[in-house]
Amino acid sequence: MSERLGHRFCNKDLLRQALTHPSATADGLESYERLEFLGDRVLGLVIAEYLLARFPGEREGDIARRHTALVRRETAAEIGAALGLDAYLEVSKGEGEAGTATNPAILADALEAVIAALYLDGGIQAAHTFISRYWDDRLGTTHEPPREPKTTLQEWAQARALPLPRYRESARTGPPHAPRFTVTLSIDGADDVVGEGSSKRRAEQAAATAMLEQLGV
Repeated sequence: MSERLGHRFCNKDLLRQALTHPSATADGLESYERLEFLGDRVLGLVIAEYLLARFPGEREGDIARRHTALVRRETAAEIGAALGLDAYLEVSKGEGEAGTATNPAILADALEAVIAALYLDGGIQAAHTFISRYWDDRLGTTHEPPREPKTTLQEWAQARALPLPRYRESARTGPPHAPRFTVTLSIDGADDVVGEGSSKRRAEQAAATAMLEQLGV
């Protein structure tokens, strides 16, 4: 795992802790939960610094939109999956059989814990090097700041004095460790649309995107 992270750990226990699920904390092992708390903050700081340097002329609001997209848990889960963290996660036998290691939420937690382990073992530079490597292609240099579809749709409705968009979970399928959500979105003056995703948030975003397309926004 150290090779994939691009860092040779002096304290290998930090990496082991970062990859230990709470279900596998027998024999005095600590789980990744405390490291996850720190890693989330380190990630936010490094991304903020990176964005300010990359987009020196951009307004704070636009920087904030980029930052939100880059530090959200869905992004961390995608990078955790790309790294293959599930193959290194220590979980109990029962959780392993349930597929816990591939759960996007668990992958996001573990990735944030790994970032904390890098920071504690190698300082901010180790964390910065790792984050730059795996987030760089998501930053972009010429594209407009990402548009958050739910916010855009809400602003569209408010500008027309309409009630706020209404989201309703209409279905949930799949196993507990990998659920699939379907959300129905209603807004006055338009046909209902549906969105699907691996989390309720993603399903709502997909529905909002579909509604914006229908409205031509």
